[in-house]
Amino acid sequence: MSQPGWKGYSPLYVQFLYHFNVDRDYFECHEVLEELWMEEGREPLFQGLLQVAVALYHHRNDNENGARKLLKGALEKLVDYPKDALGIDLDQLRTDAATYLEQLERSTSTHPYLFHHLNIKILDSQLDSLVGKIITNHRSDIEDM
Repeated sequence: MSQPGWKGYSPLYVQFLYHFNVDRDYFECHEVLEELWMEEGREPLFQGLLQVAVALYHHRNDNENGARKLLKGALEKLVDYPKDALGIDLDQLRTDAATYLEQLERSTSTHPYLFHHLNIKILDSQLDSLVGKIITNHRSDIEDM
């Protein structure tokens, strides 16, 4: 999972966190984490994180059924992992995803549950720094245009 200079974290995982928390590109979250999921032998933890992102993608695109299905699957996959797995507050993400799912399940055509972003709190300062480097590099790229 790790590469030199990434302090134990795959660049794909760091990119996933950037896309999830910063640019909110849930399609790109799927792309990078699916690649890592395949590299890591289809680890359920990565699949669960991927499914949370894809659920948000579906809900943003008015596919509540798809969002509900993916959130249910994600929560099933994430349940047995430590609350601070992979340097993130997985416990908070599980709570937020479960609350989101509950609200989607109560949603009706007359009282829809409106899309909103979730955040993945980064607990590991080294991981947070790696995501920060992507943000800095992205800003530099925009300024150079």
